[in-house]
Amino acid sequence: MGAVRDAGRLPAAAAASGLLSRRAGMVVFLAFAAAYFCSTLVRAITATLSPVLTQEFSLHARDLGLLAGGYFLGFAVTQLPLGTWLDRHGPKRVILCFLSLAVLACLAFSAATSFTSLLIARVLLGMGVSACLMAPLTGYRRWFDAGTLLRANSWMLMTGSLGMLASTLPVQWLMPLTGWRPLFWILATLILLSMVAIAWVVPSWKLASAAASPPVSHPQAGYAQVWRSRYFRKMSPVAFFHYGGVIAMQTLWAGPWMVRVAGYTPLQAATGLFWINACMLVTFWAWGLVNPWLSQHGWSANRLITWGVPVSLLVLAGNIAAGPATGWAGWAGWALFCMSSSVLGLAQPAVGMAFPQVLAGRALTAYNLVIFAGVFVMQWGIGLLIDVFQAMGLADVASFQAALAVFLCCCLASYAFFHGAKADPTPDNSTQ
Repeated sequence: MGAVRDAGRLPAAAAASGLLSRRAGMVVFLAFAAAYFCSTLVRAITATLSPVLTQEFSLHARDLGLLAGGYFLGFAVTQLPLGTWLDRHGPKRVILCFLSLAVLACLAFSAATSFTSLLIARVLLGMGVSACLMAPLTGYRRWFDAGTLLRANSWMLMTGSLGMLASTLPVQWLMPLTGWRPLFWILATLILLSMVAIAWVVPSWKLASAAASPPVSHPQAGYAQVWRSRYFRKMSPVAFFHYGGVIAMQTLWAGPWMVRVAGYTPLQAATGLFWINACMLVTFWAWGLVNPWLSQHGWSANRLITWGVPVSLLVLAGNIAAGPATGWAGWAGWALFCMSSSVLGLAQPAVGMAFPQVLAGRALTAYNLVIFAGVFVMQWGIGLLIDVFQAMGLADVASFQAALAVFLCCCLASYAFFHGAKADPTPDNSTQ
C-alpha cells in the first residue's frame, strides 16, 4: 500500500519537467481507467436493456433514442465549463466532483417510475461521468510525452471498450438474477471505488498549473482561440457525424438492428454486442501498440483518417445494403464498421496537441462537445427517422435501411469537408 501512495508523488526530475515517472504514470492511468470503465458501461447499457425498458415503459423507437441520447446530452452540456475547470483546478478535483453526481444519478435511475424520470436521471448520469476521459487526457497532456500520450489515449479507449463489453453479456446474465434496477446500485458502488482510487494516487494540480494557467482576462482564458482554429474546424464535421454516429450505433442502434433487421433474439443480440465490443477492445489495444511507431514514421492522425474513413464508409454501405441477410448484417458487419472507424479516435489527442498546454483542457472538451453533441443528434435522429419512414408506409427493415442511408450521406459530406478543408500548421508541442 505504501508503494501505491508513493506512486502519486513526482520525483524531483519529473517534477521539474512536469512528467510522471513510468511507475507513477501506470498507477495514475489505472485509477483513471477504472472510472472510464464505469463511464462507458453506463453509456452502453441501454443497448442491452432496450428490450426490457421498451416493454416496461412502452417506448417507441424515438423514445428509446432520446433515452439513450439523454446521456450524451448531459455529457455535452458540461463540456465547455469542464474545460475551464480542468485547466484551472486540475483533473483530480474536477473528476471527483463530477463522479459524486454520477453516483446519485445511478441511484435515481434505479428508482425511476416513468419515462420522464428515466430521462432526467440519464441526463444527470451523462453529466456526472462527463469528465472521465477529458480529465485524464488533460493530465496526460502535461504528465506524458507525445508518444506515451497517444498510447495512453488508445488504451483509455480500450478500457472504454472493456466497459462496453461488460454492458453486454454480463448484464444480460445478471438480469434474471437481479433485475435491471439493482444493476444501478452495483454501478454506483463501482463508481465510488474508482473515486477512492483517484483520490489516493492522482497528483494534485499544484505548481505547474499555477504557473501555466492564464488569468481570466487573458485572451487564452476562454474558448475563442479554440473556435478560431482552422484545424479544429476541419476536424469537427467528421467528429459530429461520423464518430458521433459510430458511438450511436455501438451504444444503441446495433442492438435493435440485430433484433429487428437480422432476426436475432435479445440474448443473441447481447452476444453480438459483446463481440462488437471485444473487437473494439482489441482494436484500441493494437492502436496503443503501434501509435508511437506510426508517429515516428510520418503517419499522422490526419493521414490515417484520410485513408481509413473511406474503408469504414464502404463497410457501412455494405451493412445497409445487406439488410436482413443475417450472415453480413449481424454483429460481424457492425464490428467491422466500428473497427474501421476507430481511426477517428486518433483525432482527439491530435486536437489536444495542436494547442498549448494552457489550452489543452479547453481544446479537448470543446472537441468532445462536438463528438457527444453528434452522438445525441445521431442517436435520437436515427430513432426519429425510423419512426418517420414507418409512418410513410415502409416496413421495419426498410425503415432501418433508409434511416442509416441518411446517416451514410451525412458521413460522406463530413469526409468531403475534412478532405478539402485547409488547416493551421500544427505547432511543435515539444517546446510548449
